[in-house]
Amino acid sequence: MSATLSFWERNPPYAALAIARLGEVPVAAVPDPKATKETIPTLSVSGESFTGTMILKYLARASTKRDELYGSDALVACQVDNWLDTASGIVSGAALESQCSALNDYLTLRTFLVGYNLTIADLAVWGQLHASPLWKKVRTGGKVPHLARWFTFCSEVPQVRSAVEELEALGKKGGPAAAGGAKPAAGGGKAAAGADGASSSGNGAAANGDGGGSFDIGLPGAEEGKVVTRFPPEPSGYLHIGHAKAALLNQYFADMYKGRLLVRFDDTNPSKEKDEFVENIMKDIADLGLRYEKLTYTSDYFPQLLELGEKLIRAGVMYADDTPVEAMRDQRMKGVESACRGRSVEENLARWEEMKAGSEVGLTNAMRFKMDMKSTNGTMRDPVAFRCNLTHHWRTGHKYKLYPTYDCACPFVDAVEGVTHALRTSEYRDREEQYYWILAAYQKLWPGLPNVHIWDYSRLNFVNTLLSKRKLTWFVETGRVESWNDPRMPTVQGILRRGMRIEALKEFILSQGASKNVTVQEWDKIWTINKKLIDPTCPRHTAVEEEGRVLLTLEGAPEEPEVLVVPRHKKHPPAGKKALTRSRQLWLDQVDAAAVSEGEEVTLMDWGNAIIKTITRDPATGAVTAVSGSLHLAGDFKKTKLKLTWLAAAEQCELVALLLVDFDHLINKKKVEEDDNFMDLVNPTTRFEKAALGDPNMRTLQKGEVLQLERKGYYIVDEPYGAKGAGQPVVLFSIPDGHTKKMSAPKGGSAALP
Repeated sequence: MSATLSFWERNPPYAALAIARLGEVPVAAVPDPKATKETIPTLSVSGESFTGTMILKYLARASTKRDELYGSDALVACQVDNWLDTASGIVSGAALESQCSALNDYLTLRTFLVGYNLTIADLAVWGQLHASPLWKKVRTGGKVPHLARWFTFCSEVPQVRSAVEELEALGKKGGPAAAGGAKPAAGGGKAAAGADGASSSGNGAAANGDGGGSFDIGLPGAEEGKVVTRFPPEPSGYLHIGHAKAALLNQYFADMYKGRLLVRFDDTNPSKEKDEFVENIMKDIADLGLRYEKLTYTSDYFPQLLELGEKLIRAGVMYADDTPVEAMRDQRMKGVESACRGRSVEENLARWEEMKAGSEVGLTNAMRFKMDMKSTNGTMRDPVAFRCNLTHHWRTGHKYKLYPTYDCACPFVDAVEGVTHALRTSEYRDREEQYYWILAAYQKLWPGLPNVHIWDYSRLNFVNTLLSKRKLTWFVETGRVESWNDPRMPTVQGILRRGMRIEALKEFILSQGASKNVTVQEWDKIWTINKKLIDPTCPRHTAVEEEGRVLLTLEGAPEEPEVLVVPRHKKHPPAGKKALTRSRQLWLDQVDAAAVSEGEEVTLMDWGNAIIKTITRDPATGAVTAVSGSLHLAGDFKKTKLKLTWLAAAEQCELVALLLVDFDHLINKKKVEEDDNFMDLVNPTTRFEKAALGDPNMRTLQKGEVLQLERKGYYIVDEPYGAKGAGQPVVLFSIPDGHTKKMSAPKGGSAALP
């Protein structure tokens, strides 16, 4: 049943046409030449007319994708209806900014407005924003990153982009569009990525002024339902935050085009690879929530790669070279051809067999692609394709003595597995020419290998941070950190152990978008996101540092200690309750005792006000040794300058031993340059510990539990009470909150925190 969508050309029905194209409902979009600004879009079907949200409801119900667009049950449908009402209330005036702020908050941890896929609720709100002349200003202001991310995703859906192009074309030409709609061009339509990396259609979210990014750059040649991306970690270490970005971007684009994500271990170097790394990468992948279709290993393809290697030799495009490594490196730098380049096919095949056997002769050779030693691109100067390695392979044992390099194996395995788009960081851009050369050579010898598009994006860089796996391995092997999951390491496990929520990590990475602009990020941004997630729910506890703690004696306090039951978080009842003991004598931190003055009224948190009477100091050091005061519960806490934390100093109140641990950056230079020797930049002291006493309730804290120590900050439990033996303290790691802090450090040590 055909339908006609008529409208004033200056008020195009973006959402309606996008839903029609997405739902494959035949609709002809026709501007009404007699329309005025008072004319509203109208859908005409068999003599019936629909306006407003009824257009969207009809199109969704008429679609073969109804369950996807409108929801498969009554609850989802009602939620969609509610959002349609919300969309109709979105205005383009001064209230837009506050409306966008509310939408941004709602989308903080959501991909879609309703459920787990795009519905007409999303497109209804998207259409209102797209039509608003003020939306671009709000979007580029950097205050609504989640809404901007969601908006860009909607805009980049091929059918949605196609609908926008149709309406824009109609606005220029004034003619009707075909009922089937314009077919998206390769890459999702004519609005492909421009020279500056932004969508030329003007519909994508621009990079915000906060160093963030956007996803308004479509993949070249992408077709909905056919895109296949891959995440290929090398099992030579744990995943770090840069790998997390790669994984999530591959997932994002696979979802965006309703395609597939593959995970493949690049296990071509047995000298570096271990079962431990495979197991922990799989844990990281699970923590990141990757939804991949298939898990494979490059080692699965070793037989085919060796077969292909022989074909390359016979075709005269690969040769054996026994030039010493240093001399070979020097020749490549200078563009000088190796004396071995002219070896005959027979001689190369003989060396190939020696290499497969791992013989003494074989071990002196490497197989090299015969490319172009005069190329200005150094990666094209006859790179190594295969080399011998007698080390036990974590998966194949000693079956193979000859292994392909990553550059040799990757194009073949990508093509064989059907990868359509290989995402790589822009630092490897010079290798794209090499990748395509190798793939073309394979396609001549292995019929049916498809093309693969390489698409690059900016590497994720942070201040005072190294992301080179080789350098991170050095920190582990030299004992400067405990392990790969040390909280000072930028690994996924290290960051999570430090107290980062996986939701915050994912939100930060997705907020960076798919930009090609290389930036160096401050850690405070990601920790600020994390604080917003943990603060509303984490329980509150109290601690006093053991060193220099001061006894406060209170007049008017109960003679016998009294115990009250209070919330662990006043605004979050699910956090539970805790026991609070009040007594005549209280422990204070030295820093608090030193801040008060005689005669001053202060507030004792969770109790009331008190007036300080006397302060006793050590005559030699000036440190406070005792304080006395009297309760003044009638006092107004709003008028006091100091709010003090305290713990009851009573036998009945069995305080818990704590070890508060804080950390500094491993590297003391904000931006490490290529010619820097990173070992010269290593911070000598990066872990700081303080003994403290905590309230008795902390005895039951569990590993991984996040809490706030009142007036001290956020912490995560790394070791519960007694984990390493009776009486051993609770080990708490400080969680950064996005603000620079300082902590007392051993003499000569740095105390700046990320």
